[in-house]
Amino acid sequence: MFRLLTFDLPHHHHRATLEKETKVRQISSHKVLPTCNTNTDHNQRIELNHTDLRSLRRLYIQRGLLFDRRWKQEEMKQVISQLKSSLSRTLDYFFPLAGRMTITQHDDATFSAYINCNSAGAEFIHAEADVTLADILQPTYVPHIVYSFFTMDNVPNYDGSKPLLSIKVTELIDGLFIGCSINHAVCDGTSFWHFMNSWSEICRGGGGLTNHISQPPSFERRCLAGTELPIRFPFPAHELFTKPYYPPPLEQRIFHFTPESIANIKAKAISTSHEINAHKISSLQALLAHFWIAVTKARRLDPDEETNVQIAIGNRARMDPPLPDFYFGSSVLTGIATAKAGQLVDEGLGWGASLLNQVITSHDVQGVQRYWENWFKKPVLQSTHDLISTTNLRTGSSPSFNIYGNDFGWGRPLAMRCGRTYKYEGKLSIDPGPVQGYTCIDAYLPIEIFRALDNDPVFMDQAITHLPPFPRV
Repeated sequence: MFRLLTFDLPHHHHRATLEKETKVRQISSHKVLPTCNTNTDHNQRIELNHTDLRSLRRLYIQRGLLFDRRWKQEEMKQVISQLKSSLSRTLDYFFPLAGRMTITQHDDATFSAYINCNSAGAEFIHAEADVTLADILQPTYVPHIVYSFFTMDNVPNYDGSKPLLSIKVTELIDGLFIGCSINHAVCDGTSFWHFMNSWSEICRGGGGLTNHISQPPSFERRCLAGTELPIRFPFPAHELFTKPYYPPPLEQRIFHFTPESIANIKAKAISTSHEINAHKISSLQALLAHFWIAVTKARRLDPDEETNVQIAIGNRARMDPPLPDFYFGSSVLTGIATAKAGQLVDEGLGWGASLLNQVITSHDVQGVQRYWENWFKKPVLQSTHDLISTTNLRTGSSPSFNIYGNDFGWGRPLAMRCGRTYKYEGKLSIDPGPVQGYTCIDAYLPIEIFRALDNDPVFMDQAITHLPPFPRV
């Protein structure tokens, strides 16, 4: 059965009123343990390898799902109980998430890090807010109230005093938001959604009465040849500490691209590229180049100024041998495509897409091996402060993630939203859209850049800012 969701356009002052007057009120807070928290297999330590350690000084992943169900008070109690009990059973599989990050300072002024799987517990918060679905979905810019649906703001991954997993479930006037924050040194986007898919699978299977998931995780940790775990960093642990990061007052906006518009962009990129391997340009590479060029024009950079796109590249299939499909950890590196602003704009879509394609294809098995060998020669642990730029873009997430398959027992989500962490100019999250075949670019930029994009017909002819009401099962 299908139902159409419709929203009235808000008044111009609605967002300001919403942000000023609305607060998220906490109802309860609980510690959730694995059901089998006495299982001796869970009482172990997992040493962080080089790909995990890369994120040690950065912040937690924050992603959340919006649902359009409305429950009576007694029904809501059952929903919250079901979410907690199913989370406990999910932690039987993902037991490291019930542990704590631990930093070991060694006598030789080096440090190492590991996950202490001590079943200290995950955090589960129940809250409420006088917010409607329309308040979240209708505005052109993501309302800042959404950031209050998450925990672990400004928490660095090395902080061993915090839970590795924190869930915040917020009741809305006509819906529900499940906000999930996970330590980014413990898992990447692939593992994040593996956990969420597994939790929703157990939850819809009977309120936690079943203990089955389709794809159990693997916690195998592997290092480069010639290195051993634990990896020791050649400086004392206190040099890890980084000052708090406060996001600049920019705006967040989501652009939706239909399968037809993506096909058009890809066809244009291939037809205008002069590279021999132009036919290997992917849809995602073409779409990202389309966005890179549009933002570069909107920024009005000096033609000789360098601009780059820093692309998150998954390692799993690029290891030799490949990591298991459901390896649970952080296994990502960064590829960088660089161009002079003037040349990027003048050469156009085909040229920009080819640059991105070259970066991605260079990170094959051998390329990944070289990347990490070079990193070990001079290991760098970047903080969020190191990622700030007014000329570059940096991608995260993937349109291949199973975001809209997270049915907890009351249907698929309406939307996914991100929290406050990793909000710096040029940060992009590229995700699947709520409509089959769509791709979304969630961008954080100054409002004048968004206004310039609105006035760029080449860009806006292919993008949708507001999705029309769409059918939902």
